[in-house]
Amino acid sequence: MVEAFAVASGKGGTGKTTSTVALGMALADRYDVTIVDADTGMANLLFHAGLADVETTLHDVMVDDGVPVESATYDRFGMSVVPCGTSLAAFEAAEPERLRDVVADLAADTDVLLLDSPATLGSKNAVLPIVLADRVVVVLNPTIPAISDGLKVQEYALSYGSEIAGTILNRTRGDVESIAAKADRYFEGPTLATVPESDAVQTARSEGVPLLAYAPDCPASAAFRTAAGRLSLKDGDSDAVAERFRTAVIPDPP
Repeated sequence: MVEAFAVASGKGGTGKTTSTVALGMALADRYDVTIVDADTGMANLLFHAGLADVETTLHDVMVDDGVPVESATYDRFGMSVVPCGTSLAAFEAAEPERLRDVVADLAADTDVLLLDSPATLGSKNAVLPIVLADRVVVVLNPTIPAISDGLKVQEYALSYGSEIAGTILNRTRGDVESIAAKADRYFEGPTLATVPESDAVQTARSEGVPLLAYAPDCPASAAFRTAAGRLSLKDGDSDAVAERFRTAVIPDPP
């Protein structure tokens, strides 16, 4: 089986990368998980996974005569992690279309692919993970603007046949029932979890350790495990999934 999820938000600062890594760690208790930093322009997955010093990244795969994706894949915290670098020159040299082949190759040897997606839909780099994914997890903050931006992600995903796995209402404080109700009303799929704001998130990132490894018993970690538990995975033939990725048409951004 294999299923690809894009973790997307529509805006920056929602905690999308934190959510990607947390979901990956929680799912790795049951599945073979690979997480990919598909935000090739504003990468930060490497900082969350303690990979800030690695030399080979996804940028090195996505160029002419690039290295195999295995060379940019690292075993971290029970997962396979494919980070992207932070060099502007490397980003400019990388070809977004090559992400199709990268994901196709990875799909042949994992159960779950999590694509940490760019924050906006303003380029082909940004929209490709959403188009490639079987389903999209939308990460929201408890504000009307964040929900509005998330709805744009949902509309775009559905227009290209990607389903919505659900939403994560992240970085919440106090009573968020009214915002949660709006999310339930407007988004496809369930609210997977309501994750409280936590100082441990920033500290974990500074230490280069995922939240679930740094503070496994904190309320935020428990909420992310709840979200992962509500993601019922669907069986997919790896060869068929890989072929779909390789032949995907890259649309223009909305």
